Parts: sequence; structure tokens; C-alpha cells
Amino acid sequence: MPAHPAASPAASASPAGPLDEETADAPSYDRRRAWLITAMIVTFMVINFADKAVLGLAAVPIMDDLHISHSTYGLIASSFFLLFSVSGLVVGFLSDRISSRALLFVMTLTWAVAQLPVLVVAAVPTLIAGRVLLGAAEGPAASMSMHALYKWYPAHRRGLPSALQISGAALGTLISAPVLTWLITEHGWRYAYGALAAVSAVWALVWWRIGHDGPYDEARPARPGKQAPLTARLPYRRILLTGTVLGSISSAFGASWALALSQAWLPSYLRTELGMSAGAAASTISIVSAFSLVLLLAVSPLMDALKSRGVTSRWSSGATQGIAVCVAGCAMAAFPFADGNPLRLLLIGLAFGTVAVAIPLHYMTAAEVVPTAQRGAVFGIVAATGTLPGLVAPSLTGHLVDAADSTASGYTAAFLVTAVVMVLTGLLAVVCIRPERDAQRLEPAGPRP
Repeated sequence: MPAHPAASPAASASPAGPLDEETADAPSYDRRRAWLITAMIVTFMVINFADKAVLGLAAVPIMDDLHISHSTYGLIASSFFLLFSVSGLVVGFLSDRISSRALLFVMTLTWAVAQLPVLVVAAVPTLIAGRVLLGAAEGPAASMSMHALYKWYPAHRRGLPSALQISGAALGTLISAPVLTWLITEHGWRYAYGALAAVSAVWALVWWRIGHDGPYDEARPARPGKQAPLTARLPYRRILLTGTVLGSISSAFGASWALALSQAWLPSYLRTELGMSAGAAASTISIVSAFSLVLLLAVSPLMDALKSRGVTSRWSSGATQGIAVCVAGCAMAAFPFADGNPLRLLLIGLAFGTVAVAIPLHYMTAAEVVPTAQRGAVFGIVAATGTLPGLVAPSLTGHLVDAADSTASGYTAAFLVTAVVMVLTGLLAVVCIRPERDAQRLEPAGPRP
């Protein structure tokens, strides 16, 4: 690991006020290098979501070429999540011992390797093996890339970089869908896998050269007369039971439930219940994604501006994420009963688009009370928890639709269940997230890094 910039010396020998001491203790902020790392991590997330999308984009030619049923294809698709949560959790706990540079390098090389089996033998076993390996390597991707990003920014500058990292998901879908579809159509689906393998390998090599860990990865040196920064590890039970971490996990859970429902069932709902064509349904989903992207890029810089003006994290980022999930939950409960498609589509946009706000903000609030050395592990726990709705929401929705008297009433029941989950988790986030209070409660074992 490279040496980190030293803390800035005191401006003068005269007694410094609290603000001067904080500035003097802080590591140097390298704006140019920080934004270079941000660009690399956004690209990392774009590749990540392109890898996720390729199987779905190639579903029809894969089923035709290999003569497999829809249920077999579903098994291949589900195999991606077999090790996803486990790997996210394990790598999170390893992140305080292994540099982010090495972790992201190994992950991305593994993505490249995971695409190769079908280039040698195109068969169901190789597809499953590749997806299982890819899921294991992508489980930690979001949390570990956010952890790496945070090492380059002080807490009050993390809003926009966090939003850009999360926006890589939307950009990945927007960029990869037409490119991969062209490759699949013109050259065959194996070429799309090969292209992703090459792109992942190139990113890994560039990252290994420039992706060093940032200066906010280690504790600041103590000033004379000041208590030494926290170096000892806190019990994870103590960290995870703070209201801020629980509230952050809660908002992420509610948002993830809506996102899982959107990915699995929203296209079907738009086509079967609203009578849309496949193209119109795809356009609607694209508009919802664009709305999410605009919110991500607008809200997080606003959070930074509020904090710079003295607004506490409880209100600037804590309450904001909880309210966003609650608003989306209320829209989720309302749109099945809305009269007319324009109003219903507006509510659908609010229900599935607004929750994106919670994704970067829940990382920001959790990071404010977690010791730097243990941040990656806690992010891994949060990421593993966030995948649980992906295992529950789609299957529960299918059960409710099948068990209902009509398809429409089944969807309505599923959306109402989702709304209840979202409103409850959003309210819990509003009540529990208090970073300033919880940071003080953890300080008897040592001050925050």
C-alpha cells in the first residue's frame, strides 16, 4: 500500500480553535486524484451491471441455441445469487485487512474469468458455473467500491461521489443494453460474453496501476493534549445495534424491496395490466430509471450543501432517506387504485424511482458512526442484508398473483404488501438515524476516525 499524505501542519503556533484543529488534523484532500478514482469506480459499476444484464439480453438466443426450457433458463438466472450474499459478507470482513486496490482488482479479474467457460463449451453447466462465479465476485462490488471511494473523500464531500457510484447502475443498463444487443444480434451471444471479459480485464489492469487507497483510510495522528484516534476495533454487535446503522439498513431494505419488485415484475405488470406493448413498457422503465438518476445527481450534492451550512446529518441525510422510502411506499399503495393511465404512471414513477435516493444516503449515514477500519465489514453486512428482498419479493409476488381471484387483484395485493414494508422501514429510518448522537455514544471506547 502506498504511503498516504501526512496531516497538514498547524497554521501557527498560537492556540487554535476547534475548526482550526480539525483542519490541521485532517489528511490532505487531493481533488484531482479523488475524481480520477471516482471515474474509475463509476466505470467499475457500469461493467458490473453490464455483466448482470448480458444473460437477460441473450435469453432468447441462448434458449434457442441450447434447446433449453424457460425453467432451465430460470435456474441459470437464479444461480447468480447462490453465493452473492455470502461473498459480500465475507469480503466485507476481509476489507480491513486487504487493500481496496487489491480487492477490486481481484474481483474484476474474476468477472473476466467468469465469462470464459461459455466461450469454450456453450452448455448449461458452463453457463451455471459462470453465473455462480460471477455472483460470488459481484456480491461485494457495490459495498467495496463505495468503501474504496470513501477513502478519497472527507465525510462532508462524499455526497456527489456516492451518487455517481450508485448511478453507475443506471448508466450500466443504459450503455450496455444497446451495445450488447448489437453484439448479440450481429455476431452471436458468445461475442457479448467475450467483449465483457476483455473490458473487465482492461479495467483491472488500469486500476492496478492507479487505484491506490486514499488518505482517509487510516486514523489521523493525535495532536498534543488530544486523545488518540480510535485504533482498537469495536465489537460488531455494538456497532450494528446503534440506531443509525439499524436505520440505514432499514431504509436500504425498503428501497431494495421496491427495486427487486421492479426488476422482476414491473415489465409484466405494464404489459398485462396496463396493456402496453413491449417497446412502450421498456420506454416507461427507462423513464423511471432516468428519474432515479436525476434524483441521485441532485439530492446528494444538496445534502453536502446542507451539511456545509450546519444542518445535522440526522436531518440532511438521515431523515431524507427515510422520507424518500415513505413517499415511494405511499405511491406504491396508491397507483393500483388510480383512475387513468397518466396518473397511474406518475405514481409508478414515484414508487419505483424515488427509492434510489436511499441507496447512497444509507452508506453516508452508516459511515459517520463506523470506525474506518471496520467500515468495509459493516458495508458488507448492509449489502448482504440488502439482497434479502431480492430473494423474497419476486417469489412472494408470484405466489400472491397465482393465489388471487384475478391477476389484477394479485398484483394489487403484492403492491400493498410492498407499500407496508416500505412505509415501516422508512419511518424506522427517520426515527433511528442520528449520526451525531450515536457517534458520541461510541466515543467512550475512543473517538471516531
